[in-house]
Amino acid sequence: MGWSSKAGEKARVRVVIVGCPNVGKSVLFGRLTGRYVSVSNYPGTTVEVTRGIGRWAGRTFEVTDTPGLYSLSCITDEERAARALIMGGGSDVLLQVADAKNLDRMLPLTLQLSEAGLPVVLIVNMLDEARRAGLAVDLAGLGDRLGVPVIGAVLTRGEGVEEIKELLAAVGDTGTIQPLVPRYDRQVEAAIRAVEARITGNYGLRPRAMAVLALQEDPEVLDILRARELNWPLVSDLVVRMNQGSEPVRQRIPLVVHRLARRVVTRCLRQVGRPALTPGQVAGDLLLRPMFGLPVLVAVIYFGLYRFVGGFGAGTLVDVLDRTLFLSRLNPWLDRVVDGLFTGEAWRELLAHDYGLLTLGLRYAVAIVLPIVGTFFVAFAVLEDSGYLPRLALLTDRLLKPLGLSGRALIPLTLGLGCGTMATLVTRTLETRRERLLATFLLALGVPCSAQLGVVMGVLSARPHALAVWASAVVVALLAGGTLAAHLLPGRAAPFFMEVPPLRLPSLGNIWRKTTARMVWYFREVLPVFLAASVVIWLGRLTGVFPTVLSGLAGVCRWLGLPKETSLVFLFGFLRRDYGAAGLHDLAPGLPAQAVVVAAVTLTLFVPCLAQTVLMFKERGPVTALAIMGVVFPTAVAVGYVLSRVLSLVGGAAW
Repeated sequence: MGWSSKAGEKARVRVVIVGCPNVGKSVLFGRLTGRYVSVSNYPGTTVEVTRGIGRWAGRTFEVTDTPGLYSLSCITDEERAARALIMGGGSDVLLQVADAKNLDRMLPLTLQLSEAGLPVVLIVNMLDEARRAGLAVDLAGLGDRLGVPVIGAVLTRGEGVEEIKELLAAVGDTGTIQPLVPRYDRQVEAAIRAVEARITGNYGLRPRAMAVLALQEDPEVLDILRARELNWPLVSDLVVRMNQGSEPVRQRIPLVVHRLARRVVTRCLRQVGRPALTPGQVAGDLLLRPMFGLPVLVAVIYFGLYRFVGGFGAGTLVDVLDRTLFLSRLNPWLDRVVDGLFTGEAWRELLAHDYGLLTLGLRYAVAIVLPIVGTFFVAFAVLEDSGYLPRLALLTDRLLKPLGLSGRALIPLTLGLGCGTMATLVTRTLETRRERLLATFLLALGVPCSAQLGVVMGVLSARPHALAVWASAVVVALLAGGTLAAHLLPGRAAPFFMEVPPLRLPSLGNIWRKTTARMVWYFREVLPVFLAASVVIWLGRLTGVFPTVLSGLAGVCRWLGLPKETSLVFLFGFLRRDYGAAGLHDLAPGLPAQAVVVAAVTLTLFVPCLAQTVLMFKERGPVTALAIMGVVFPTAVAVGYVLSRVLSLVGGAAW
């Protein structure tokens, strides 16, 4: 069996890895690229695309790992980014990774890629798990029926990797074969030909595939054709007519594709033995049941996030880097060096001292957030590689549905209790823009970071009933705000479905590759955020904006029944949340219990810290970020005012 590609004898071959989530794409990427890895956003999105370089057989291979893709007819932002990358052209080979146990769900994408005229190689992964399930895959027969090269693999053990490399090294050296393409009923085929005839542009897919996607009323494809095709009115009219009636074309096309995939699988996948039940399968099934899964979830959050990320990362490592390295040694030295080099006070304050680029921006990024981010990246890679994350998402999905979120959002929301800036960054793992926006809003509204949480709880714990009132007010505001935002935000919740991989022991190599790639990305993408925050603080002090802001906040404090000194607490809380909490700690002894609770609730719901705000602008865009800030600030003040009035009515006897 042979095949050809436009790569010819080029020394540099462009390889794109595609496939459903949780099938081993990132493992194959690591096997092909080793350490030459970079992580970046797909242009115009916050969807991550990983790129790397591999070298063997005297050739260089540019390898790209795309987000999960179930179908060329897309639903999620990840699928759209993956399809856009495919349609962008420039790839010589598409490696589609598939789960051997679930080929009937994997092959529809193979058929679509073949229909689009793309050079596909099918990697049938997890053959070891298929054998344990009593399944035998006829790889040669599968390749013959699909008309594409097929390679069996167990990528976690490296099986099949050499065959993949040999095939890639031979790109362009062999003949051609005819891939299997779906054929539809007479009416649908006529409609496809009619639309295809009116498509004149080059979109990276064959006109037939564009016609099929248009007839399925794919919104993005329709927008592309509307913008670029002179014959769009005729295409639009045909698409509308074909999707009227009780059997619209948009439903008939995927049915044909899935039936064809099942026929191929029926001939190439056989049950040859009884499934062998493994401890991993038993544990994986139990983790999906609330009775077992919820206690494990609590343990994962406690040990993995709270103790490891929060205790070790935010505690031990931050203490070593921040107190021992920066505050005790590096910052005083930088202050002296800058004072010796510059005579102007403005330049000294920009570079060093309390709010300088080097002494605050660099210190915050390297000594405070980096240890938290680094330990989180390790913990996340372990959960990801073990197959636990999909189970966690499925287990908590129902709990987060009222907030417009899926179970995937539990990770960033939980991490917000450690560092809101990092949690805002981690919202990238959510599939849709709507989910990312909702999670960012909740993080900005009422999820206190560990530093603020610890100080506030310390201040309130000595006051009778104060801690319960503070927690109740924050939780109610968070739930009410999230539910209202989910109802008011345009769009609807994306359907939540995912492949659940087997539970397995994580690979140290995969953990290392994923962690190092994300750490490199952190330094490139996030370090500038903290430096920018230092510049904003410097400008605020230099231009005299801060005194004006303090004057405005003093008026808000009077309205809340708080002394004007509290205004400094809120301003410091914006610069850094723990600074604001520390200011409240200093003021608390001289304030009545009612005022302390009102200040604590308002401070917790107040706008996020400057670093989180800057990152929010970067991730969500200035318009969305300003809208979030415009909702969060009045909400915090309104909740504080209502709480103040309620506590005044209750009276001091209750305290």
